Amino acid sequence: MAAEGQGLVVKPMDQFVISPLFGEAQLLWYTPSNVTLWMFLTVIAVAAFFLLGTMRRAEVPGRGQMFVELVYGFVRNMVETVAGRDALKFFPIILTIFMFILLSNLLGLIPMSFTTTSHIAVTATLALTVFVSVTLLGFYKHRLGFLKLFWISAAPLPLRPVLAVIEVMSYFVRPVSHSIRLAGNMMAGHAMIKVFAAFAGILGFGAFVPIVAISAIYALELLVAIIQAYVFTILTCVYLRDALHPSH
Repeated sequence: MAAEGQGLVVKPMDQFVISPLFGEAQLLWYTPSNVTLWMFLTVIAVAAFFLLGTMRRAEVPGRGQMFVELVYGFVRNMVETVAGRDALKFFPIILTIFMFILLSNLLGLIPMSFTTTSHIAVTATLALTVFVSVTLLGFYKHRLGFLKLFWISAAPLPLRPVLAVIEVMSYFVRPVSHSIRLAGNMMAGHAMIKVFAAFAGILGFGAFVPIVAISAIYALELLVAIIQAYVFTILTCVYLRDALHPSH
């Protein structure tokens, strides 16, 4: 936010700028940045969640252990329900993806923090990792039989080639939608909070209205942070199911 003449310039996108951690050096691919810092803090938070929650394991779990078991059971049930029992061997990876995205989203709600999942570079890397992994798994497990995923045998024969082209196109769009959905939702909410915060700073006694709006949006963002982690993970399970069971 900056005043220029008689107007007010609000820059809600400034909070997403990637900057070097040390000095004013040129930002290169290996330069430690605020993204690097908050991704590292997310990894620490994920490790701390499981280590602290299970440090005092007992038959009658305490609150920390109960919460860890709740998350563990929730994701495990998601994998088994969506992708099948044979997908449980990949459960540790999917749990890691869920926790990384969830805690990245939640840490981004801390004032003066940085939301790594608001950047398409981060979400695209996650989405491409999932896409390439499940595609390679599909071909490894089924060889050319994986191509059955694109051949809808239940459709009338003349329509099958057309539907196959559509299926192939939709398959390669997966990482795009998978990544943009997460980044777009995280960026939009944080930008709205920034805009209302700017108005709250200039309205004086009238700041009550934007402050109430900020509180409502913040609560909504908390819900969005959880839902987006869930959506990304359940889509990962769907893609894994297609790799394990490609037949329509």
